[in-house]
Amino acid sequence: MEENKGFGDNRNQKPNLPGGTPQNSKNRMWIYIIMFAVFLIFSFMDFGGSSKTITRNQFEKEILKSGDVDKIVIVNKERVDIYIKADKLSKDKYKDVAKSGPFGLGGSSGPHYTFEIGDSKAFEDQLKEAQADVDPSKRLIAEYDTQHNYMGDILSWILPIALLVGLWFLIFRKMSSGGAGGNQIFNIGKSKAQVFDKERRVQVNFNDVAGLEEAKVEIMEIVDFLKNSAKYTKLGGKIPKGALLVGPPGTGKTLLAKAVAGEANVPFFSLSGSDFVEMFVGVGASRVRDLFKQAKSKAPCIIFIDEIDAIGRARGKNPNFGSNDERENTLNQLLTEMDGFDTNSGVIILAATNRADILDKALMRAGRFDRQIHLELPDIVEREAIFKVHTRTLKMSPDVEVEFMAKQTPGFSGADIANVCNEAALIAARSDKKHIERQDFLDAVDRIIGGLERKSKIISQLEKKTIAFHEAGHATVSWLLEHANPLLKVTIIPRGRALGAAWYLPEERSITTKEQLLDEMCSALGGRASEELNFGKVSTGALNDLERVTKQAFAMVGFFGMSDKVGNLSYYDSSGQNEYGFTKPYSEKTAELLDNEVKTMVEEQYLRALKVLRDNTAGLTQLAETLLEKEVIFGEDLEKIFGKRCGDKSVATDTEIIADTDIIKED
Repeated sequence: MEENKGFGDNRNQKPNLPGGTPQNSKNRMWIYIIMFAVFLIFSFMDFGGSSKTITRNQFEKEILKSGDVDKIVIVNKERVDIYIKADKLSKDKYKDVAKSGPFGLGGSSGPHYTFEIGDSKAFEDQLKEAQADVDPSKRLIAEYDTQHNYMGDILSWILPIALLVGLWFLIFRKMSSGGAGGNQIFNIGKSKAQVFDKERRVQVNFNDVAGLEEAKVEIMEIVDFLKNSAKYTKLGGKIPKGALLVGPPGTGKTLLAKAVAGEANVPFFSLSGSDFVEMFVGVGASRVRDLFKQAKSKAPCIIFIDEIDAIGRARGKNPNFGSNDERENTLNQLLTEMDGFDTNSGVIILAATNRADILDKALMRAGRFDRQIHLELPDIVEREAIFKVHTRTLKMSPDVEVEFMAKQTPGFSGADIANVCNEAALIAARSDKKHIERQDFLDAVDRIIGGLERKSKIISQLEKKTIAFHEAGHATVSWLLEHANPLLKVTIIPRGRALGAAWYLPEERSITTKEQLLDEMCSALGGRASEELNFGKVSTGALNDLERVTKQAFAMVGFFGMSDKVGNLSYYDSSGQNEYGFTKPYSEKTAELLDNEVKTMVEEQYLRALKVLRDNTAGLTQLAETLLEKEVIFGEDLEKIFGKRCGDKSVATDTEIIADTDIIKED
């Protein structure tokens, strides 16, 4: 470590040795450029003066007939050079060419004029014809001269070669300057990891990570392993080699890793799983070797691999069918480096993924990832803590209660809550408010769940009435069934692609019974049942409902064993082995049975929804009319119409907000 520090201290000092240093190399490069520029200037500069280009007609009419021409020279049978007599240059019409000597100092000996010709023989004939009335003894006869531009010929050969060599030099210099491999020409196999150490530290710490208390305890223990390793090893224990952060998107896996980088006083290597993958064969394995080589030199240290499923997918289950898979080669090298023949003492690997089910079993075993830290969606207490973190810098009105906002956002991840806070600030700024009010947060929640309001959407009165009865059907059935999710809010204002939406607050539960699933299914079909009951026809508005109901019914029959005819069988594949297979885990006869059971289950709940709505037609109509009038209704409005909800419990719901977004006429 002292050697690295000394190198870091001296790298900004100018070396005393001449030559061989980067600074001297740059100076030499500029000298070469200046010398080459001077060479080009002197090569193309005409020190004898420059001639004026004219036409052949100008020459005959203005110059030849005046008798001022000294001689005419045909150069290379392509160009005619005209030389004016020295005593005639004093005339006004020659004042331009008389001063065209070297550097414009005058005294040019010529040629003074020049023009191009196509055929020298034809020019001689024209010259004789132009001097037909001149005394034969005084007629001008063209002379011939052959000139060679040796410098131009040389440059025409050298310049293309020099440009190619220079381009080649620049390309490979750029390649050698990138990556972590120093000034080598080929360093494409070098690791792309970002290194955070004492000179470059991350500012995030555990105070910036709200919630995730159990996960923080385990991850803080890993940091303590590196700080006080003797505390654990003196009893004969071994420091864990790796920990895998598993959880849904937005729960804070990467943020937790950043906090580890900020808290640990050891080097921290951070990179993504996709950084290993390249179009060149063998690059991924080479980068893995280089990463661990750097890590061993800086041990003790931490390596963090984000989205490790990019290279950690189970071997033999990739969707491609190539005989040589670069990802599998990279994974094999990673497995060897993590726990192979050579030990990696002092190197701890952290990895994050939201698809732990597809990772290779060899990668998940103890000895590589000794611990799996599960990060779940935050509960109401954790959401309150997350809101406090994200509202530190917000200018909020006193009426905003963080506890209230935590109750209004069940099922939100930490990333969702951060988005809610940002959207609330934007909504308040859009209205030129000085503080963020409570309604701004509620509008932000609606914006994230349902999408942006489309007030300019043109909807006919019949369509609006259909949407109102559709949403009223959902609300009525969910309110009257015991196990259905309690209603939070219903609106017929278009949002996103949906023309109407209903928000529910399901109660928190670890397991779900068949009766609860059937009530939820019946509630989802209440919208289509209301359309048929009130208009005698159905629309495309139930697309989202039918999709959810069909998937739920198939899960009940095929996965949860909730069908009497199918029995206690489950065709769920938790290992993911049949993800890309072409065969089903059941026969065609069983598939037909599953289809029939799913159809029967859905039809039964649809008829049940029709019966509930027929028995409460007056309340359904009143609710739909209220919705047409107000466009937005809440649970209190349903309680006024139908009374207190059957089996109503205190609203301590911490699972998720279910947004029933119905797409009508937008298929």
